[in-house]
Amino acid sequence: MTATPSTTVANLRDLGGTPLSGGRTVRPGLVLRSGQLDRLDLDADPVVAALGLRTVIDFRTEAERADHPDRVPTGVRVLVGDVLADKMRADGMPVAAQLKDLLSDPAVAERHLGGGKAQALFADVYRSFVRSASAQAAYRTLLTEAADPGAGPLLFHCTAGKDRTGWGATLILSLLGADDETLMAEYLSVNPAVKRAFAPMIEGFTMAGGDPDIALALIGVFPAYLEAALDEVETRYGSMEKYVREGLGVPDGTVEALRARLVA
Repeated sequence: MTATPSTTVANLRDLGGTPLSGGRTVRPGLVLRSGQLDRLDLDADPVVAALGLRTVIDFRTEAERADHPDRVPTGVRVLVGDVLADKMRADGMPVAAQLKDLLSDPAVAERHLGGGKAQALFADVYRSFVRSASAQAAYRTLLTEAADPGAGPLLFHCTAGKDRTGWGATLILSLLGADDETLMAEYLSVNPAVKRAFAPMIEGFTMAGGDPDIALALIGVFPAYLEAALDEVETRYGSMEKYVREGLGVPDGTVEALRARLVA
């Protein structure tokens, strides 16, 4: 998978080209991932205009969508899959959806996230990607749409395009036959783009006395985060295929269609 240069969409990446088992790859131009689309401007961004997007899946919360509504090309279907809805009902706004607020106040960040709390909170959020009904519904939509030739080219995103979106990419690539090293490499590959996007906020946070380790835990992705979700899959279901079949309710025929459409 490679980054797709865009002037108005953060962290835009095409799953195409990702290496799979047997020397095969993901077919390019069909499934893409990114951060939020609130600044999308096709007139100023010919790269995105050329993608010919037909479907966008938005993993953000209602509040995130209201604060920064997507701008999408005319005729594009927008499907909402609020991954964190159940987590919010149970625990309030999860840390993954509060990046900007937390980075604006070092004292609040230290109180809630210092001493390794940030890493523990993110691990719990990632486990909720696997176990919560709202997340299961969102990722069921992703796999079902990605398998449908009529839905693409398809783009899925959250706010920064790293956590909810990262798990979505892991699901697709795992089902297509990417090995563990490839899955982790793709997951971590968004770090440079995310750090660039949040650089002014991080600088302001640290200059105001904030702990840089807290900032990095919030805006970056780490192996332990993805491993928490993968461990939840293993503990609850025993395999990714069983999780997809029983947890997400995606039939084997849809997975076969996904492979037929996306494996080159």
